[in-house]
Amino acid sequence: MTKRRSRGDGGLHWDEKRQRWIATANLGFDPSGKRIVKRGSGKTKTEAKNKLKEVLRDHEDGLAIAPTNYTVKDAVTDWLAFGLVGVDPSTAKTCAILCQTHVIPSLGARKLRDLSAEDVDRWLAAKAKTLSTRTLQSIHSCLNRSVKRAMARDKVKRNVVELCSVPQGQAGRPSKALTFAQAEAVLKGAEGTSMYAYIVIALLTGARTEELRALTWDHVFLKGKPDTDPPQPPHIAVWRSVRRGGDTKTRKSRRTLALPARCVDALWQQFEDQGWDRLAADDAWEEHGLVFSSAVGKPLDAANVRRAFRQALKGIDGIDPDEWTPRELRHSFVSLLSDQGVPLEEISRLVGHSGTAVTEEVYRKQIRPVIQTGATTMDRIFR
Repeated sequence: MTKRRSRGDGGLHWDEKRQRWIATANLGFDPSGKRIVKRGSGKTKTEAKNKLKEVLRDHEDGLAIAPTNYTVKDAVTDWLAFGLVGVDPSTAKTCAILCQTHVIPSLGARKLRDLSAEDVDRWLAAKAKTLSTRTLQSIHSCLNRSVKRAMARDKVKRNVVELCSVPQGQAGRPSKALTFAQAEAVLKGAEGTSMYAYIVIALLTGARTEELRALTWDHVFLKGKPDTDPPQPPHIAVWRSVRRGGDTKTRKSRRTLALPARCVDALWQQFEDQGWDRLAADDAWEEHGLVFSSAVGKPLDAANVRRAFRQALKGIDGIDPDEWTPRELRHSFVSLLSDQGVPLEEISRLVGHSGTAVTEEVYRKQIRPVIQTGATTMDRIFR
C-alpha cells in the first residue's frame, strides 16, 4: 500500500490551465503567519520534482530566488534606475547609452539564472570585433555591476560576469599634435571666428577643454598684479572644471598659469566681443561669468565646442577639420614645448598632471627629452 504523505509535506498535481505538473513543498510559516510554499513546474512529473529540488536547494542556501522569468534586461534596468544614485548625470547617461546599445540587445532576453560565463565570453568576443578596449571595459563593467546588484538582492546565486576577462578590442584613433607650421596656420585661420580666443588659450596654455569651459572672468587677471612682491604677470587661475562638484580632474590640476602675450590680446578681444553679445541678447542674456559661453551667455558643452572648433578650422590649408578635436590642442602644447627643450617635469606641471608618468604615457609621441619652460617659451615661439 502506498504511503500517504504527511500533512504539510506538499504534493504533485496536474495544472490543467498551465498544462504542466506542479510540485509543491510547505516550509512552515513566515513572521506574519503566512504559509511558505515553494513550487516547481515541468512538463513531466520528474521535471517538476527536479525543479522543486533546485528551488529548495536555493532556499537552504539562504537565497530567496526571484521569479524564474527575471532576465538580464530586468537586472540592467534595475541598476540603471536605482544603482546610479549620486553619480554625475553625464556618467549615468553614458551608462544608459552603453546598456541600451550593447548589453540589452545582445543579452537582455537571457534569464539571469541561466546566464553563463560562456555567454558573456561569446558576447565580449563578438563586441571586440567592432569596439575599442576602453568601450569593452565599460560595457563589461555595466553588466558586472548590474548582476552584482541583482546577486545582493537574491535574484541570482553568483555573478558569472566577474569571472570573465575583457578581450583586446580595436585600436582607437591615436591622438595627434599640430606641428609648428600647422599651429601657426590654425592661429591665423581662426582669427575673426567665435573660437579664436578659445583656440589661442588652449594651444598656448595647454588647459583641458573642461577647464576652459568652466573658466570665469574672476579667475582671469589680464593686467597681472604688478604691486605684489614679487610682481605677478597676467595669468589665469585654473581652479575649476565642468566635472561634478566643479573641481579639477586631480588636486595637482589646480594651477595658476602665466599668460603669453598673444593670450592676453585674445582675451581682451574676447571680453569686448562678449560685451557686444550681451547687448545684442538683451533680456535673453544669462549671466554666468564665463569666459567662453554661447551667444546668450549659456555654458558650452563638449559638442558645442567641438562643432565650433571644426567650423573655425574650415578652409585652413593642410588641416582636415574632421580629423581634429579640441583636446588635441593640449597635445600640441606639449609637443611644441618639448620641441623647444622644456623638460618633462616642467611640462607635467604646466598641464596639471599628478606626475611625469601620466605625461609620458598619454603624450609619449609628443615628448622629446630636453631642457627649459611655459609662457616665456610660447612668447618666443609666437612673436
